[in-house]
Amino acid sequence: MSAQAQVYFESRLPHDPRRETLWRALYAHHFSRLISAEDCVLELGAGYGHFINNVVSRKRIAVDQWEGFTRYLEPGVEGWVGDVADLSFLKPSSVNFVFASNLFEHITQNKFASILRQLKTALVKDGTLNILQPNYFYAYREYFDDYTHCSVYSHVSICDFLNANGYDVIECRPRFLPLTVKSRFPVSPFLIRLYLAFPWKPMGKQMFIRAQSR
Repeated sequence: MSAQAQVYFESRLPHDPRRETLWRALYAHHFSRLISAEDCVLELGAGYGHFINNVVSRKRIAVDQWEGFTRYLEPGVEGWVGDVADLSFLKPSSVNFVFASNLFEHITQNKFASILRQLKTALVKDGTLNILQPNYFYAYREYFDDYTHCSVYSHVSICDFLNANGYDVIECRPRFLPLTVKSRFPVSPFLIRLYLAFPWKPMGKQMFIRAQSR
């Protein structure tokens, strides 16, 4: 799997400094309000670590199957190389905030359900699962341009799936971000902040979901 992951990162997801600009701004203007300095934060499918590296919290954990991802992590981030569906290393009731960006469309529903079961044990009572990923309702034309996409979710179906697996959805934003940083528009902190604050989301094809285990 590590060789396949390396090929994927080289062909579909090469390192792009625009993503660091994006995630620094996203954390400053959105995610920082959801995370406490005393929290334990877990990122599944961390990739280049753009999200977790910007997090300010007591403990930061990142998981990815790609062996090369650990060299991109900032000091203090605990990196675990392996299948995102094996969370046996997590202690019960130890995680406050779980984040997964553009992950669950790459895995089967059975594996997604397994992750949800394990997180029910790992999350503290009021802990949250936070998901950012393509919304098929708006991104159907481009959804399968990525050859590793194997599961399809819209903002309706993913909320239903979470509910069926013991989670209550506390926030659902069908249009949260554009699909990619690869566009003719510049990626700047000011424009990202403006986009987040704007009620109308032009080109918004990624959804953001927050859920809690019940």
